[in-house]
Amino acid sequence: MKLSPVLIPWCCGAIIVCTPFATAAFAQATRFDGTWSVEVVTQQGACDRAYRYPVVVQRGLLQYGGPEKFDVRGQVRPNGSVSAEISRGQDKASIRGRLSSNSGTGTWSTAGGRVCSGQWNAEKRG
Repeated sequence: MKLSPVLIPWCCGAIIVCTPFATAAFAQATRFDGTWSVEVVTQQGACDRAYRYPVVVQRGLLQYGGPEKFDVRGQVRPNGSVSAEISRGQDKASIRGRLSSNSGTGTWSTAGGRVCSGQWNAEKRG
C-alpha cells in the first residue's frame, strides 16, 4: 500500500500531536506500579479476622506476589481506582477501592462458600 503525499504530513502530524498524550497516559497508568502490602480485615462473616498479602502492580494490572496459589484479576486505573477479583478454589472476593501514591483503602466481599466482607488497607513497599 502506498500512502498519498497528502496523507504523509497529516499522519506525521497526528503522531506528533498524539504522542505526548499517550506518554502522559502511560505515566499515569504506571505511577502505582510496584509492590504493595495489603492488609485485609474481616468485619462481617466467618472468615479469618485479618490477612496480609503482597500484591504487585505492573502497568496498572494486579497480580499476587506471594507463594500461595491465588488468582488475582484486576487493575488500577490512572486515577487510582482499584477493581479486582481474587479467587482460590471456590472462594472468590470482589475488591473495590482507591490507591494514592503510597497508600490505599477500600472494601471487599466474598461470594461462594463463605459469605464475608470487610475493608482493606495498602502500603506501597517498593
